[in-house]
Amino acid sequence: MKMRGDQELNTLINVETKQDVGYGTLAANVAVLPRDKNTFADGSTRVDFVLAWEEPHKPDAEQSKTLNSGHGKWRESFLDRLRRSGLLMEQRDLVQPKTRIRFVLLSAPWSLLCYYAEEISLRVPLQVVNTSYVVNWSEDLLRKLSLPNPFKKEVPNPPPDFYTCQFRNNKLERFLGSKDRERFFKTTQRHQVLYEILARTPYGSVRKGEVGIDRLLNEQVFASAYPLHEGGFKLPKSEQPAQSLGLRQILYGHWAQWACWARYQPLDHIREYFGEKIALYFAWLGFYTGWLVPASLVGTLVFLSGFWLMITDVPAKELCESGDAFVMCPICNICSYWNYSSICVTFKAGILFDNGGTVFLSIFMSLWAVTFLEYWKRTCSSLSHRWDCTDFQDIEERPRPEFTAMAPMTVRNPLTGAEEPYFPKKTRLNRVLTGCMIIVTMVVVVLMFLIAIILYRSILSIIISKANLSFFIFSAARIASLTGSVLNLLVILILSRVYISLAHILTRWEMHRTQTKYEDMFILKVFVFQFVNFYSSPVYIAFFKGRFVGYPGKYVTLFGVRNEDCGAGGCLIELAQELLVIMVGKQLINNIQEFVCPKIRSWWQRRKTSGKVKEAQEQGGAQILCPWEVDYQLLVCEGLFSEYLEMVIQFGFITIFVAACPLAPLFALINNWVEIRLDAQKFVTEYRRPVVERAQDIGIWLDILQFIAYTAVLGNAFLIAFTSSFLPRLYYRYTRNADLGGFINFTLATAPWNHSLEQRSTCRYRGLRDQNGDYLPEYFHLLAIRLSFVIIFEHVVFFIGRLIDMMVPDIPEEVELKMKREHYMAKEALAENQALGRAVIPVETGDGSSEPRRRKPRRPMAASDATAEISKDEPPEGC
Repeated sequence: MKMRGDQELNTLINVETKQDVGYGTLAANVAVLPRDKNTFADGSTRVDFVLAWEEPHKPDAEQSKTLNSGHGKWRESFLDRLRRSGLLMEQRDLVQPKTRIRFVLLSAPWSLLCYYAEEISLRVPLQVVNTSYVVNWSEDLLRKLSLPNPFKKEVPNPPPDFYTCQFRNNKLERFLGSKDRERFFKTTQRHQVLYEILARTPYGSVRKGEVGIDRLLNEQVFASAYPLHEGGFKLPKSEQPAQSLGLRQILYGHWAQWACWARYQPLDHIREYFGEKIALYFAWLGFYTGWLVPASLVGTLVFLSGFWLMITDVPAKELCESGDAFVMCPICNICSYWNYSSICVTFKAGILFDNGGTVFLSIFMSLWAVTFLEYWKRTCSSLSHRWDCTDFQDIEERPRPEFTAMAPMTVRNPLTGAEEPYFPKKTRLNRVLTGCMIIVTMVVVVLMFLIAIILYRSILSIIISKANLSFFIFSAARIASLTGSVLNLLVILILSRVYISLAHILTRWEMHRTQTKYEDMFILKVFVFQFVNFYSSPVYIAFFKGRFVGYPGKYVTLFGVRNEDCGAGGCLIELAQELLVIMVGKQLINNIQEFVCPKIRSWWQRRKTSGKVKEAQEQGGAQILCPWEVDYQLLVCEGLFSEYLEMVIQFGFITIFVAACPLAPLFALINNWVEIRLDAQKFVTEYRRPVVERAQDIGIWLDILQFIAYTAVLGNAFLIAFTSSFLPRLYYRYTRNADLGGFINFTLATAPWNHSLEQRSTCRYRGLRDQNGDYLPEYFHLLAIRLSFVIIFEHVVFFIGRLIDMMVPDIPEEVELKMKREHYMAKEALAENQALGRAVIPVETGDGSSEPRRRKPRRPMAASDATAEISKDEPPEGC
């Protein structure tokens, strides 16, 4: 096999492949690639990383003194240690009217790359994989049905797939492409090596934690540290072969543009350019969005069926035609009596969200969530193996650089035998418990704000009721509820900002060994808080509001204010309003921020630059400026935490409270279609290129999603049982009247005689009580039915979910076979007694088939043949 450039390769496996498919290239069969400008002044040494800082162009005496002390000494010490570690360095300056931007270009020589590649367990290729498998369930389904696939689009230069194993320097000649030193390590792998060196290098006292580029960036010693993008993203105006496009241009043209909204994402290209962690996020987001399509269809059909039920509903007709038959008790201390028929429109609107179809939707969404997660596990295992990350967390992940620098002790790693830094578990446990107490304190703060909003709604209703405007008096409860929802959204967003900053400090203080563990604990802290922050108000409306109101003459109060009762249309329509305000409002705010804020920040950075920088950026590439100067103007990548958190909170809204808002999956689907393109545009056009991070799955987010799925089953069961009118209607249908005639009168109680005597008037209120205020037997019958429904509902759904879990294996069979084959190949490739150039690993057949084949018949061996066969193996007697 040969790499591009016609250089000979010592291959371990004798297999025929295309000549121009080489490891380390970003595209196969490239026609004409643009000249690489990410090089030193010699035109050949590749730039692997860039450090940059700003200095005053003409510093005065005071500024010169500052530059030469403190930060300047740290910077000089850090650069000197990098130089002594073996890195190649070159300094460039960009002079502006008031400041000078200084760039240090870094490149790792071959020997350093090999050393750190083995140190951080980079994976390198053994053999080209000739077979492939489909990871898009819709593509697989359409292919089996022999139907055209409108979502598929051919993307040029697909990255080749390889069997790989961990790099070993003393086995270099056994790896594919080992003689082509310029292309052997991929660009992203070179970035990983450079970042590892930068993260480990001290610049001061190690005991004080003065180690690594991350702290230098926090201390503003350096303004930025980043790998370079591979050329501009704008597509050429003239017609050129698609194979000649750079990978960034391919991602822009076939992924980041809005015209690609109905196409599969080029996940292999994303992984090749941004790494496995970012690629897995987009894979999960695309998978989740695809699964929202059937959920939104079912939810929309249930919602539309509510219009027909609204027209034909017998209790609604009774209420609207009741006139003055039902005089209701005042809804607040200073309010007046009112007719139940006045809420005819609101009552009918409530049927859109509260009907028999919501029970079916709740069961469907509960099973949908379980099935979605099971099939994602299959897809994730396929992608993880395809991208060589199956054993990443178990074997390859090393301690965090900050942990390495600041841990007070060392211990021998039982797996690798290497001496590694160690932090006492007891001390960490004490710190974690302290962090938990702070989380509890913040949760209490959230509940205090919730109580404040409840009081706000009650007080605002009283104030509006005292007004003389009849329109506002009639809508007092609705206005108070709507403004309370908006105010609650603002409080949620403010508290989120504060707590995320606090969680960063706590998690860093806990001293977790690996980056994965650090991120998992940070995510867990934030999620626990956000779960209470976002869901406390919907939970209150769904399960507590209107439950502890009391009855006329004996109302329950909170801080002297009468407790809230459900609105005219019931609590379910109020819950739907709350969900729409919080979920849709949050999505709109986030999308506006993601679209507008980067534009404004980019404009502000361009405004501060010279005319030369502005002109180059308007042309969309590095035509005039050097690549490191163009990338310096881009925004720092903010990571994936906020993206995942937004989607997980959304997942909770569409599963836990779907019985109250059947349109929630549809709103989520529309939002996610927009979200994918906004995120793609940010990563391709507006962010600096992030350092590649490996991952084998989406981490603790999967456990959080499973927790939400189980919570959704219980939430929907209680929502239908205690908030919806489904069970009271069902009970009345089978015990009183099958056509629900008289149901309105059944749900209303009469005020106690002492209250009627005091007010000199009788009135009705919602409840199953007698004229003494005691519960009727029907109340306890309904309570038993409700509890039974909850138990049956969750048992049935959990049982079906368990069956789905058993029937859908987490790892597809073809992936398991490939994993076993790769382990065998790695063992053979790294064996000490393996002869070079020997084809010890069986080559895949052309069609990749593993079906059993009939053995060829053997002809009977003649006596003469048998004698001759024996003579080959045994020496004749007498010799």
